[in-house]
Amino acid sequence: MNIHAILDKFVIGLSALAAGKNTFFCKSIDSPAFSDHLQNVDLQFPEIKNPGKYEVVAETLAGQLDAAFWIAQWKGNSFPIIIYHHGSNERPFDTGWAAKNSFKNIFLSGSRFAEVNLIALRAPFHNDSTGDYMRKMGYLNNFTAMNAVSVKLIEALVSYYKPFMKNAIIVSGISLGGWATNLHRAYYNSADAYIPVMAGAALNAVFTSSVYRKLTGKLARQNPQVLKTVLNFEEEFRKISADNVFPLLAAYDQIITYERQRKCYGKRAVNVLEKGHISGALAYGEIRQHFLAVTDSLRRS
Repeated sequence: MNIHAILDKFVIGLSALAAGKNTFFCKSIDSPAFSDHLQNVDLQFPEIKNPGKYEVVAETLAGQLDAAFWIAQWKGNSFPIIIYHHGSNERPFDTGWAAKNSFKNIFLSGSRFAEVNLIALRAPFHNDSTGDYMRKMGYLNNFTAMNAVSVKLIEALVSYYKPFMKNAIIVSGISLGGWATNLHRAYYNSADAYIPVMAGAALNAVFTSSVYRKLTGKLARQNPQVLKTVLNFEEEFRKISADNVFPLLAAYDQIITYERQRKCYGKRAVNVLEKGHISGALAYGEIRQHFLAVTDSLRRS
């Protein structure tokens, strides 16, 4: 078996041992569909004055949730904006030297994005410990609400900046953030471009037919149709005909499997990392080059 696939299986196996009983959707699979969650998010969007971090409160079908965004770099409205959403269980605002933070490692290392506005999002439940996060993920309702808040926050940011921007607005993210990216395209499609990294539109397949089943509760595994009803958005994604999505998948990914998620993009071109999920998520240089190539192709002089 490929070394990248072996690494994915090994890491997920260890994660399952560490999680113990705190697996995804182990406590409840009772949840409205994503579209219902999205319609019921009441977001209190803050007044933006300067670059910096902004807390956001959202009333949802899972109760009051917190999110945030960080305007990490602002060059002006003549430059493109990249709105970036982190992966699962990341702490996106942690920029310490030891932080395993994809936003920091892709965008803040060096001067390659010197002429781009950079905004990082923080999803609900990502300001807590790993243990707290996994306990909250025991409920499908929390997971779906979390994604709905992220998508609603992305839309609030796009709507805020769009009237006065003279350059492209790009929505992007990795893994969990890639799903949020594609969900925003499926339900709003208001940005100029989308760059999902290691994501598709068959979100349910992650929990029902990938190695991630080891981190998914028995209740959810035994009810795959429920997860499909709540989490799958292939039909909505397929309806968007705009040629504005620039995906990056990993050939040996055992979590967001290439064969399954590649189908979601139809005949659109898909760039491929010769990696697995874990090794792909750490391939910051290759991911960075993908972002740079897409951003440069969209840049308005």
